[in-house]
Amino acid sequence: MAQRGVQLDQEKLCCSICLDLLKDPVAVPCGHSFCMNCIKSYWEEDDQKKVYSCPQCRQTFQPRPALVKNTMLADLAEELKKTGLRAAPADHCYAGPEDVACDVCTGRKLKAVKSCLQCLVSYCEQHLQPHYEAPAFEKHKLVDPSKKLQDNICARHSEVMKIFCRTDQQCICYLCSMDEHKGHDTVSVAAEMTAKQKELEVSRQNIQQRIQDREKEVKLLQQEVEAVNGSADKAVRDSEKIFTDMKQQIRSRQKTEVTHINKLQEKVEQEITDLRRKDADLEQLLHLEDHTQFLNNYTLLPRLSEASDSPSINICSLSYTEDATATVSEVRDKLQDILSEEWTKTSLTETEGDVSLPQSEPKTRSEFLQYSCQITLDPNTAHACLSFKRSTAYHGSHHLCNQESCRHPDRFISWCQVLYRESLSGRHYWEVEWSGRGVFVAVAYKDISREGRESVFGNNVKSWALQCFNNGYEFRHNSIRTSVSGPQSSKIGVYLDHPAGILSFYSVSDTMTLLHRVQTTFSRPLCPGLSLFYHSDRAEICKALNIED
Repeated sequence: MAQRGVQLDQEKLCCSICLDLLKDPVAVPCGHSFCMNCIKSYWEEDDQKKVYSCPQCRQTFQPRPALVKNTMLADLAEELKKTGLRAAPADHCYAGPEDVACDVCTGRKLKAVKSCLQCLVSYCEQHLQPHYEAPAFEKHKLVDPSKKLQDNICARHSEVMKIFCRTDQQCICYLCSMDEHKGHDTVSVAAEMTAKQKELEVSRQNIQQRIQDREKEVKLLQQEVEAVNGSADKAVRDSEKIFTDMKQQIRSRQKTEVTHINKLQEKVEQEITDLRRKDADLEQLLHLEDHTQFLNNYTLLPRLSEASDSPSINICSLSYTEDATATVSEVRDKLQDILSEEWTKTSLTETEGDVSLPQSEPKTRSEFLQYSCQITLDPNTAHACLSFKRSTAYHGSHHLCNQESCRHPDRFISWCQVLYRESLSGRHYWEVEWSGRGVFVAVAYKDISREGRESVFGNNVKSWALQCFNNGYEFRHNSIRTSVSGPQSSKIGVYLDHPAGILSFYSVSDTMTLLHRVQTTFSRPLCPGLSLFYHSDRAEICKALNIED
């Protein structure tokens, strides 16, 4: 019983990082204790972020907490070491056929708890301790136990492969970089892994967005089924008393439509399943710590196919039942003629465009440019403080319009804003280049107020605006402000899918980054708009060109 009590105390005095008795124990602000070297090594990875966390409870600290040795815990740990009462490893600590065995153990080998990418050796808990204690091992990279450590060795030179050749897309050693890969584009495997992880994160975001889009499509299809069923039920109830033989005809039509929609729904749900599987594969690859294994697996990863555009779901196939109800009291022959005509006109066929799915949003800049449109500034709407040349607006310090033009009813009176001539109702894309302290990139209905605070883009229900600062963004609609994060850029891309009610703003540089996306219902065409609030502000709706052009 005494020995069991000591063993329990020993477990309580173990470091959750190295899993051994505490050495030079220190406590972090949340109260958890670790070996001083263990927590220092753990926090070295957080030095770039300047935010440090507890490995046990994940509480974060800023700045980095000062570490002071806990003498009482150190004395307790020392007493346990002196007793010599360390329990023998349980059977589950020995390596089995499926486990990675410790390469240092003799006789019956224990399970490895870590593999070292520098030593290319796997260690059990006991033999791992020098890596935590000796300064010579401080820079060694420890990962989860791996059976494929030898894959990190160059077959030609027997050296550790720490370099990635981007030219040939393979891991190499330093001797390879001076031999057959001399002059190639090379980076460290750690740097390449970081870059590829970022690519995988973008791929996961695309997959997750496609999953969300497809789930919305499934809901629309389910609503279509419910609407068809409900309309058919109502038609049957209203007509059953007079024309009982019509019931079978309506039910047959109902079955045909529901069967077709269910097939379409199964197709979309299968795509969601495939996307979830791909997402899981990417997540598993993202958590792989071995640089070489990660990059080898990445090069074998099939490219994610871009989502194909799908037509919109048109829920418009119910009018035939309403016509049936309205004419059910008339002559049977006339009712059958009407039903036959309506069914022919609105029936769901087996082609892609019958029950159509919402078109997906473009993914690449070249896809967005397919919807690029020419937009012209409307000087009749420009505030008096604005000057303009072609499609470029400048904030001035004095009135730039003559007395007659300043009285134009379309002109903004209270704020330095301007609308463009075009009324947009389809799918469109344009880009705004801006400079200065702050610019609003907006869309608005043409009848937006021209005077007072309610005329400011984003301060009413008739406009949507992204405000661009030198240090961030803010989205406004109906006087509600939403902080937006994203990379700073002097060029903002705007994508409008009016029928689908989608408005998206992008930061445009070498790549396109989504800043904010609106999903709503637009009741009438929209006009692009700009606001300039500071002297020397400038904005231009420019012709969108390929980055390579």
